[in-house]
Amino acid sequence: TGLPGGEAGIRASVLVLGGLIAAAARFPVGVGVVVVALFALFHGHAHGAEMPAAVTGLAYGAGFALATALLHAVGIAFTLSVQRVAKEGRTAAWVRLAGAAIGVAGLALWLV
Repeated sequence: TGLPGGEAGIRASVLVLGGLIAAAARFPVGVGVVVVALFALFHGHAHGAEMPAAVTGLAYGAGFALATALLHAVGIAFTLSVQRVAKEGRTAAWVRLAGAAIGVAGLALWLV
């Protein structure tokens, strides 16, 4: 069975999280955990629902975990390189610009 509003939750996560990054929003850690966990539920359900029947859950989960770790590593490496290249005080502007780009991509998901 599908998660009600699953696709809308995924689109909302891209739009909202991009907007929060662009706005440099600050929340208590507990609020951030709840927001990320809610959006992770939608993403995780979608990926689990797409698991091929011919693959074991362990193999699918291991591949998924490896791919996620690699994506996080690329994101961290990109962020660290921007911090090194950006002039002092300009890193925040680059991060906010990236957040705006993510938010625009989220908006595009709603419109397409």
